[in-house]
Amino acid sequence: MCCSTMRKLVSFSIAAVLSLASCSQQKQNQSTSSKMIPQVIKTEEEWKSELSPEQFRILREKGTERAFTGEFWDHHDIGTYSCAACGQELFQSDSKFDSGCGWPSYFKAINELVISEEKDTSYGMVRTEVMCSKCGGHLGHIFPDGPPPTGMRYCINSGSLVFKPNTP
Repeated sequence: MCCSTMRKLVSFSIAAVLSLASCSQQKQNQSTSSKMIPQVIKTEEEWKSELSPEQFRILREKGTERAFTGEFWDHHDIGTYSCAACGQELFQSDSKFDSGCGWPSYFKAINELVISEEKDTSYGMVRTEVMCSKCGGHLGHIFPDGPPPTGMRYCINSGSLVFKPNTP
């Protein structure tokens, strides 16, 4: 085989591999983004009228409360934490732990369908943002430094949550 034919064959092989990798990545991106289909759709004015200014800033404008200031960072009651915007149940108190970060931290959501994830490159960092899958409200971020059994830490803004205690 001559050098020219060999170069064409190698170039074709590389192009084919890159094309397959690109298709695979597109398919992954589609499956990730398809989980994030808000079932509660409201105008910004409707959200503003229903949420407190702090809840609106966090849930709709992707804000963050200061560490060690939120209502639930040192909260130990038994019950369920839900989205403050739409009421979807997100976390149980038995998955809450003290991570020392100053925000409520959980090692798992109630189930995999209640949380949507998206890459966040704001502020010069690469993180994974977590949102309520029902209304698209910003909750916080997830990090791979949590305790067993999941090894994950959902770092959540108190302002994005409401708490309902278990009744005996």
